Amino acid sequence: MPDSDNHKPLRLMAVHAHPDDESSKGAAVTAKYVHEGVEVMVVTCTGGERGDVLNASAQELVDQLGILEVRRQEMAEAAKILGVRHEWLGFIDSGFTEGEPLPSDAFALVPLDVSVPPLVKLIREFQPQVVTTYDENGGYPHPDHIQTHVITMAAVDQAANPELFPEFGPAFQVSKVYYNQQFHKERVVALHELLLSEGIESPFTEWLENWQDNPEDAERITTKVHAADFFHIRDAALKAHATQIEPDGRWFAVPLDLQRHAWPTEDFQLALSYVGTTKNESDLFAGVREEHHGE
Repeated sequence: MPDSDNHKPLRLMAVHAHPDDESSKGAAVTAKYVHEGVEVMVVTCTGGERGDVLNASAQELVDQLGILEVRRQEMAEAAKILGVRHEWLGFIDSGFTEGEPLPSDAFALVPLDVSVPPLVKLIREFQPQVVTTYDENGGYPHPDHIQTHVITMAAVDQAANPELFPEFGPAFQVSKVYYNQQFHKERVVALHELLLSEGIESPFTEWLENWQDNPEDAERITTKVHAADFFHIRDAALKAHATQIEPDGRWFAVPLDLQRHAWPTEDFQLALSYVGTTKNESDLFAGVREEHHGE
């Protein structure tokens, strides 16, 4: 039986391209909301089957079971660590071809009338007030990330249209959509400078030297959610994706106490809202909570 509007729990849906994206983008905020009693669903569009094995110690298991099965197991473990419900959309990783033609079965080439409806169905079933995904650039220009943005925005729109997909149940309007914006220059500079001030070699030096400045980047951040107390859960979930993560790599080069000091928030861009909002939000559910409690 559906929840009444006054008693419906707060729900967050995070839509990602590949297994491990949910742990590298917004995972501390996910863990924070789970801790507070928010129901969270992570939706993964592809199986990550064309991803490289970036951690040599994981290669033997991949040779035994295949990359798709291993990544499914890793995703299950990460979901357990984060405390989220997880759903696969079931499309095939496009790979990162860097200019070469995409494989014919790539997610990025799937027609929208095929890729969007499964997400519409999940939105109507789960009824999240808040959805997070990537911006129009995909966060970085991987074709699957860009396509994830496209299908998420389309699904949010179509889920609210009562004339579409009546077989999926009543129409549902998502209240807010956010883009993950955790990898912006201001944050990386803060981490870099704090490391240098502590006499620690920074893994970000070359990255910053090659950073292509975009004047819009700094203006994108609308919402900073304090999640420092959950960075350790984020890292544990990320390490569950052993094929993708070098335990001694850049991800874990900055001690957690320094990360908490330099940049204690995970940051987002409010892309769409049907509730009242203010500048400089600190809560993805700002405006939603007031309506939720009838204030």
